[in-house]
Amino acid sequence: MTGLMRGVTMARSMCSCPGRWVLVAVATLSLLTGTTGQAATSIQQGAVVEVDQATVNQILEVFNKAEAAVAVEDLDGIMALYATQYNYHGLKQADIRKVWSDLFKEYRNLVDVHFFSKIVNVGSGSNAIIEVTCTGSLSGFSKTSGLRVPIDSWYGEVHFLALEGGTWRIRGNAGETPRVLPFGTAPHPLF
Repeated sequence: MTGLMRGVTMARSMCSCPGRWVLVAVATLSLLTGTTGQAATSIQQGAVVEVDQATVNQILEVFNKAEAAVAVEDLDGIMALYATQYNYHGLKQADIRKVWSDLFKEYRNLVDVHFFSKIVNVGSGSNAIIEVTCTGSLSGFSKTSGLRVPIDSWYGEVHFLALEGGTWRIRGNAGETPRVLPFGTAPHPLF
């Protein structure tokens, strides 16, 4: 197969899943910018939003607080956004605290980007859970090499948020925890 044919084939496969363009754009922007970048959380045009505007604002506030805490490496501020019953593929609050602590030791100027494509309420009352389908990335400058590197990226990840103490907090992931992840995938514990 010639180089041109490979390029055409790749372009066709990218076009067959338009959501991939968002992830590609996010990853490319993260890698190409040599600046500290800007964290961003936004709701994609055409997103499915099945909650009221006040709840949307509260969910956006959680992610905006997360971005602000990441920007200043405020570990306690980040951890305040996770629910006490946090569970993601077996990772608990103490585990995720260590993950963030290690990231701050290895990287500087972390930037995260979130694009929400779906926000729905599951359950009611004290059992209400908000499911937020999100595509995005996390990147930062390596303290070792000085280069901007991609740390994490995700496509169509479903975050669970639960109301705790009157505030929405990140609770974990949608669905059952798989015993073994499919080849080429990794868990996404970072909001």
